[in-house]
Amino acid sequence: MSCKPTPPRILVVDDDEREQLGLANMIAALGYIAETAMDGEEALKKLGAGSFDAIITDLVMPGMDGIGLLRNLREIGDPTPTVVLTGFGSIDQAISIVHDYHAFWFLEKPAQPGTLGTLLERAIRFKNLVTETRRLQRQLSYKGVLEDLVGTSASMRHVFSLIEQVAPTSARVLIVGESGTGKERVAAAIHNLSPRAAGPFFAINCAALPESLMESEMFGHEKGAFTGALTTRAGCFEHAHQGTLFLDEIAEMPMPMQAKLLRVLEDSKVRRIGGKTEISVDVRVLAATNRPVEEAVEKKLLREDLYYRLNVFQIALPPLRHRKEDIPLLAEALIRDLNEKNGSRVTDLHPDTLAQLVSHSWPGNVRELRNALERAVIMAGEGVIFPDHLPPGFSVPSGPLPSPRSGEDFSITVEAGKQLRQVEEAYIRLTVKRADNNKRKAAQILGISERTLHTRLAEFAAADAEAGATSRTASSGNGDAK
Repeated sequence: MSCKPTPPRILVVDDDEREQLGLANMIAALGYIAETAMDGEEALKKLGAGSFDAIITDLVMPGMDGIGLLRNLREIGDPTPTVVLTGFGSIDQAISIVHDYHAFWFLEKPAQPGTLGTLLERAIRFKNLVTETRRLQRQLSYKGVLEDLVGTSASMRHVFSLIEQVAPTSARVLIVGESGTGKERVAAAIHNLSPRAAGPFFAINCAALPESLMESEMFGHEKGAFTGALTTRAGCFEHAHQGTLFLDEIAEMPMPMQAKLLRVLEDSKVRRIGGKTEISVDVRVLAATNRPVEEAVEKKLLREDLYYRLNVFQIALPPLRHRKEDIPLLAEALIRDLNEKNGSRVTDLHPDTLAQLVSHSWPGNVRELRNALERAVIMAGEGVIFPDHLPPGFSVPSGPLPSPRSGEDFSITVEAGKQLRQVEEAYIRLTVKRADNNKRKAAQILGISERTLHTRLAEFAAADAEAGATSRTASSGNGDAK
């Protein structure tokens, strides 16, 4: 059964309900999905909750007007093409807005179905082109990807080089690195690039198995070998025959089992529990540990002779905090996988979100990053991931505010009779200035979300522009009177 593609979604922003309804009906008749918003602020909320293929907005609206909306879209990097509605005699202004605020084009009122249809087709094609261009740019940047490993940092390029060198051989490999750095992915990459790629890849976590079950898991057992052994069962060495066996957290394996493993590595033969014959196995063994290996040997957690058997070739994975330049690329790859897993349609990270990811210390490494992004993808659903979609604890470290420069005054005077909006504007602007224009820090100080701060600042800027236009009109009128 084939699935029909979802029709493009168009957002209509207009405070005039009659015009809004007329446009929405016309858009629906063209085969598109129309949604509406009464002003720029409501439009931004809808854009934050989901993606649109095009926006049609009036310019003059109470609250955040069309210019304020365009400013916000530019600030957050939203690529949705925006068409501005203009009345008769305002075409010069519309062209100026297209040039100055990067609107897609303008639409004269009242909109005609033919003109609207042509303009929306062009806008949707443009949006698809931008999306495809971004996808190709990401694909080109994935030249730093080997199998499921992502990174372009010097340390990861070194890891890729080691994997490519050792994969075609039969050498045993010991992979070391902190928990969550991707040791199993390295093992899988070695297997997939090796002559054994057509064979099985079998992974076992030595730390997750009770000691009483480990021997049976590793070597198998015959029926009736012990209480509960109701059938004959092959162990992981037999399962991995002519393939690769990955032993994760090898230093957590009990010492008696390490001795038995050592013998299998020497003879390439296993004997099931309760069995009388040995079974030859052709297995390449890869092992990993999150402990410093020399320390594990010294503390008698890892047999020295087993260590030398496994450590023919060593690959050390860097922690994520030492390769933060890889975080944007990692996030792109993870979001793509998480969209597929969760049925979401997240397209991008807000710049402030990426800044928070880069500033985090990542004690849990790539695994922690994946978990954080999965939560964010679920919270966002589609569109852009904003900072408040991240788990608690990802706020920007407050740190000290910059010291005032000589002569700078960071105080405001509150006079009786001033409107509350004027006091709020003065305080917000002063706080942003005091935080050295760091909007993330300013939002944290103010106790509001960054999105709210951006919206407030856009409203202030729109009010300034409107006041400036009124002043210029008044001046022009006085000049004509003279």
